[in-house]
Amino acid sequence: MAYDRSRRTSDPRQAAEAAFKAATTKSAAPAPAPREPAPAAVPGSRESVTLRLDSAVLEHFQKDGPGWQDRINAALKKLAGL
Repeated sequence: MAYDRSRRTSDPRQAAEAAFKAATTKSAAPAPAPREPAPAAVPGSRESVTLRLDSAVLEHFQKDGPGWQDRINAALKKLAGL
């Protein structure tokens, strides 16, 4: 029994290559609109940061229990003259 190629409507290899090309080719999309500048920080607001402290410094502020982050903030503000 002979294979009838006339029944196949598309070549799977060409279809795969076209799909690969479509997936890997960057489209010429328009550049995004410029972003509005971030609003100024609200006075008195706080910002989350990562800070590395010596163990002795951390133990000193944590020995009195909860609120140690506020105590560190107050000490830094005093030192900075704020």
